[in-house]
This record gives sequence, structure tokens and C-alpha cells, in this order.
Amino acid sequence: MRDNAFAVSLNGGAGQIGIWCNLSDPIAVEIAASAGFDWLLLDTEHAPADPITVVHGLQAAAAHPVSVLVRPPNGDVAIIKRLLDVGAQNLLIPMVESVQQAREIAAAVAFPPHGIRGVSSQTRAGNWGRDAGYLSNARDGICVIVQIESVAGVAAIADIAAVDGVDALFVGTADLAASMGLLGQPKHPDVLAAVDTVVAAAAAAGKPIGGLTRHVEDAQALLDRGFAFVGVGTDTAIFATALDSLRARFPAA
Repeated sequence: MRDNAFAVSLNGGAGQIGIWCNLSDPIAVEIAASAGFDWLLLDTEHAPADPITVVHGLQAAAAHPVSVLVRPPNGDVAIIKRLLDVGAQNLLIPMVESVQQAREIAAAVAFPPHGIRGVSSQTRAGNWGRDAGYLSNARDGICVIVQIESVAGVAAIADIAAVDGVDALFVGTADLAASMGLLGQPKHPDVLAAVDTVVAAAAAAGKPIGGLTRHVEDAQALLDRGFAFVGVGTDTAIFATALDSLRARFPAA
């Protein structure tokens, strides 16, 4: 089991910046991995990806000094198990809304008797059975991040943040705004107040917090506020914007 540089750095003071990978292609992941970001995220919630796609992404990133996060489509225990088995170490679980859900997720990443993860070391994560200490040490290399992005999640945030086995929090403002009846308004004062509630709960629990924005100024503001990790762009948006900008330079063509 490899050491988890991302998890170690979460409590190291300096904020880590990352890129969101939605293109689901290993070449695109390799390009992102070689760009010098601290971390990248392989998304399987809003991207056409599955565990095999994740394996290819992990392999593409492995040659570069970048940490990899993986976001499953939800907190289903079976999905979490598959992602861990293929070698994902940092999981960002979307739409966590209750303390019970947070406890189930925490249990899903640990082998019995400490959790409910299905036992096998004959996996990519266990180096195909060659890692003799894998079953004993696997949890030490895993970072569980729960995403708070709904009114219900904010209401339960103090209890969620206190769950042992939840290593960090992430606030998703787009879905949070939508759940508040403010679709497309992530900077509405009411949304920002809800974000403040999440940030305060994270601080009270001693848990690092992260976020995502496509705007440089907003990303810097989050880092200045003490966010431990910030996504500063998505590959799909960057690609589309670059293509649109290039096309616009030839208006008569």
C-alpha cells in the first residue's frame, strides 16, 4: 500500500490545488497529471466512467507526482469496495446528508472488525496478494472525504463532521444552491451563509475542508480562508473554453 501524500498534506498547512477530470480518457488524465497540480480527481458521478476507467486513470497518473482522488456516483458500499480494490486511496463521496450515512461510509472503507469492507488482498490495491501487510494497514492509506451539498447535509453537519473515519469535508455550492431553491446562484448570500456553517463545523471538529471553483480569484479566496484543498478547474470546461476562444479568433471563416 503506497503512502498517501494527499492525506498527509491535508494537515500540513498549505492548501493543495487540483484539477477535476471529467473526460474519462487516460490520455487526458496523463496531460492533467503532468501539469504540476497537487491532485486531480477522477469523477464517476458526472462523467461516463466506471471502475475500469478509474484503473486506467490511476495508471495514467502514476508516473507523475500528483495525488488522485476518485468520486463515486454515490456512497453505495459495493461501489466503494470496488474502487478501493482497484487502488483508489482518496474517495470523495457526494451528497452526504446524515450522520448515519457518514457512519456507513466510514465503515465501508475498513475491514472487520473495525468496518464492513469485504475482505480480499488479491487485488490491485493489495498488489495482487504480494503485500503481506495490506489487510492490517489498508485503512491507514485511505482518505474519506464527504461532500456536503444539500440543506439536509448542512443541517446535520456538526454530527457528520464528528464521525470517526470521516477524514475531511468538501462543500459543493452548486447542488447546495439548488437544494435551497437557488439553482445557478452559488454566490447567493443564503448559500454563502450555509457554507459558513459547514466551514465552522469542520473547524470545530478539526477536519480539513475543500471546495471547487472555476474562477482563479474565488479559488484564491478559499485558500486564503484556510481551505486545505481546492479544485481550480475542470478539464471539460477548460477544453471547451479554449476551443471557443480559438474559434472566435476566426470570425469570418
